[in-house]
Amino acid sequence: MIEMKVAGIALDAATRIPIVLLKDASERRALPIWITQEMARAILSALENQRSPRPLTHDLMVNFLETWGMALERIVIHALQDNTFFAVLTVRQGETKKDIDARPSDAIALAVRTNCSIWVLEEVIADASIPVDRDADEAEREAFRQFIANLRPEDFTQPGDRGEAGEASA
Repeated sequence: MIEMKVAGIALDAATRIPIVLLKDASERRALPIWITQEMARAILSALENQRSPRPLTHDLMVNFLETWGMALERIVIHALQDNTFFAVLTVRQGETKKDIDARPSDAIALAVRTNCSIWVLEEVIADASIPVDRDADEAEREAFRQFIANLRPEDFTQPGDRGEAGEASA
């Protein structure tokens, strides 16, 4: 799993549908998730620390968790099927932990409000992420190509291996 942060909300240029954009720590990969206008407002209000005079749905959920002594430990976006992302909330109460199915947009809205971590399975990132820094990706590929090109068979032996020159046999 890879920990990601909310980079912001954007609009799809073609459809004008909001997208929540998650980025990894190196900011080399971004995961766009298309969401509704309402979810975009819910996430943005939390990112901007805006408070409603009355609790909105995600604020109500956070209040519920706090009142009952529960904590949102993390969210995990764990699958992508037919262009739909799937997530779970990991909720702890005392020593008991439970995973609760959730829409990623709801999970992200709660994560932003509670400062809990957002994790994404590598398979999901491989399937749906977009490169952010193509130059850095290409530099990394080139460095790996150079590493492979300069490998020698003796690079794979370790001191003390059987048959190594100068070793006395029993």
